[in-house]
Amino acid sequence: MGKPLIIGCGNPDRGDDAAGLLVVKRLRSMGIAAEEHSGEGLALMEAWSGAGSVILIDAVVTGAAPGAISVWDARTAPVSRGAFRASTHSFGAAEAVELARALDRLPASLTIYGIEGKNFERGARPAPEVLAAVEEVAQRIAEQVQSITKEVEG
Repeated sequence: MGKPLIIGCGNPDRGDDAAGLLVVKRLRSMGIAAEEHSGEGLALMEAWSGAGSVILIDAVVTGAAPGAISVWDARTAPVSRGAFRASTHSFGAAEAVELARALDRLPASLTIYGIEGKNFERGARPAPEVLAAVEEVAQRIAEQVQSITKEVEG
């Protein structure tokens, strides 16, 4: 399937909501291509259009401790809109996944990394637990990309 398209969503000015964008920044510092995205649903669908494999990273609110990491395989199960309620978009990542599923426009592989946030106030800084999770998610994705690269170069 080749290297995945990596998309980090969020708002850099809303505290923990910056998590997906911070993962992208960290991956880029490792030499891994990744895209920043606001998380608006229709634009997300357009961004992954034609991609075989997609990794999406966003802040979530599931009730877990700040910095907790959740991973979903969006091909095998519906994505809970409730987990993405930190988004300012009424049509965000969860809605994009489910609409794409209904329209048969999901990528062949769609993995979502959710980083649990707590503070989404304008002007706030990401919590230390969220920053630690950003590093962990970036490392996991980097390992995944390196493994795929080795397979392709085989």
